[in-house]
Amino acid sequence: MASPAMDAGKLDRRLSILRAGLVDDGFQTVPGDFETVATLWASREDISDGERGRASGVSATATSRFQVRHSTTAAAITPQDRLSEGGQTFDILGIKQLGRRIGLEITASRRADV
Repeated sequence: MASPAMDAGKLDRRLSILRAGLVDDGFQTVPGDFETVATLWASREDISDGERGRASGVSATATSRFQVRHSTTAAAITPQDRLSEGGQTFDILGIKQLGRRIGLEITASRRADV
């Protein structure tokens, strides 16, 4: 029985993986600005949106699910990284393996009011 594969036709988005660089301030190494470390083909499905009231006003968020093929680059993605797609930046909420070395599903959210 053949192993399932990801449909290449659905991987129609360019997804940039952003990682905080490290800055040595003379006393310690601290996280710096986020920089692009890789770009992968991905699919994107928007799964939810919502609004939350706060003292400073209303905050709107949108959650999306990205799928990428398995690679050593994809396997190195962590929740401390960020994603950028279509001019929008996403915080990673969770990463799930799809099959055995088939792909990864990344759930991420972005502020919809910025």
